[in-house]
Amino acid sequence: MIQMPYEDVIAKIKEKSGLSVSDIESKISSKLQQLSGLISKEGAAHIIANELGIKLFEQVSGKLQIKNIMSGMRNVETVGKVTQVFEVREFMRDESVGHVGSFIIGDETGTIRVVCWGDKAQAVNEIKEGDIVKIISAYVRENSGRKEIHLNDKSKLLLNPPGEAVGEVKASAERPPASRKSIKDLTEADQNVELLGTIVQVFEPRFFEVCPHCSSRVMQKDEKFYCKQHDAVAPSYAYVFNVFLDDGTGNIRCTFFRNQADRLTGKTPTQMDVYRQSPEKFEEIKNALLGDIIKIIGRVKKNDMFDRLEFLAQFVDPNPDPQKEIERLKKE
Repeated sequence: MIQMPYEDVIAKIKEKSGLSVSDIESKISSKLQQLSGLISKEGAAHIIANELGIKLFEQVSGKLQIKNIMSGMRNVETVGKVTQVFEVREFMRDESVGHVGSFIIGDETGTIRVVCWGDKAQAVNEIKEGDIVKIISAYVRENSGRKEIHLNDKSKLLLNPPGEAVGEVKASAERPPASRKSIKDLTEADQNVELLGTIVQVFEPRFFEVCPHCSSRVMQKDEKFYCKQHDAVAPSYAYVFNVFLDDGTGNIRCTFFRNQADRLTGKTPTQMDVYRQSPEKFEEIKNALLGDIIKIIGRVKKNDMFDRLEFLAQFVDPNPDPQKEIERLKKE
């Protein structure tokens, strides 16, 4: 069932009818009493909209603007500009390894998160900020009160398709901006948090073999590498490295996987591979990063082995705007 949040229904009725919010809610209360509690508040709001001749869903097929995408929709088609890309993650499902990747797109009406599963997750590695994507045959779910577009093996994801353009992206309340926190105030439950601090320690990157087709971890046996899905393969290499960030209130270990590692170092995957073959050359990166002030967005995780909080970077700005930071301090 397609779902529209109660507040959105009220806003739509107000926009189309000219009634005040109090008048609309009075009608909804009367409808609830009339039906003796046999319907929810949301259901009553839908009935009021119908009685007033208001069409809540202006378009439920064809290419949708993001503002018209609702939870419960199937076979969704939309076009958006990529504003943020997150790392592809592995997870265990029964005895197999699965993959999930995600990114944020926006158009002139708002923004929404796109979640890619299975083979579609690997396409996220090819996407960068500013790209235009066209999504076909997706479905929409609600996650923690926010709508998300989900892609499975039947969905299509087209990168920079000819003839598609997106104007200025409108900020959306659907996914609020990251909240700035001090390191000393971080908790294990923190998600979508922004930190600003100085790099005080840098560790060498760790490289690990992955399948060149699906990016799953591969196992070595008899001098060959095997993927559970693609059998014997010549492996590619993924990588991760860590830094300690200090903001004056405390310090925390921060983890950067491939995409964000590239952003932080300013290196390409080919250039990073040099440090796999010659680890001593990474010393130049260490020296360049130490003392840098960076801004990162991500989530907190608990390292049970060391009984400490750590930070998983999902986006890094290696050169935050000093003027914006000064203006922020003035407001605080």
